[in-house]
Amino acid sequence: MTFIGPGRLYRECLPAAFLLLAAGAAFAQVNPASYPMRDESGLAEATATLPADDAILDMAPGELSLVFPENVRLVKLTLRDENRAWVEINFRYNPRPRRDYVWRLPDLPPAVYYTADWAILSAREQLIHGSFSFAFGPGAQAPSLIREAEELFLQQRAGTDPDTRYVAPPPTRIIINRDPPRFDPPFTIELDAEEPC
Repeated sequence: MTFIGPGRLYRECLPAAFLLLAAGAAFAQVNPASYPMRDESGLAEATATLPADDAILDMAPGELSLVFPENVRLVKLTLRDENRAWVEINFRYNPRPRRDYVWRLPDLPPAVYYTADWAILSAREQLIHGSFSFAFGPGAQAPSLIREAEELFLQQRAGTDPDTRYVAPPPTRIIINRDPPRFDPPFTIELDAEEPC
């Protein structure tokens, strides 16, 4: 048995513990997954969209248009309604960089509003996200006003805590006249059988 005195413990173990702590701190500073990337280039703010963000249109648009200030690669383009239900727009990634992108839309059913989410890779390989919303049809309102009213309603219903962000729950589907699934156990336990002594 070897006894390690306080002096030897300090000389041998403390430097190793210090190195582990320093490596963890360096990893947290260097690891890009530990913090969100900011758009320092200003590409998201300088991007022009059609329909414009928060636009109210007379009829459903036939296409989405994005014009960027420089050549980029569009890696994501999705469309969803106010209930977060996806609309299939058949987006396919094209690795060739361009400044302007136009995407044809299917016939859009009536909805309170739609939101298009996009993501690009800039010339410096930075991933940048953006989104824009629009509404159309008679009686349509600006999507920002609808979201404000929903958030105000949720705050009034749940209380007014300034540190809490309220999010509407996703829509649920109620299924009627369907039996629950049956799962057969892989073995059977007989409770009446006597155990041998």
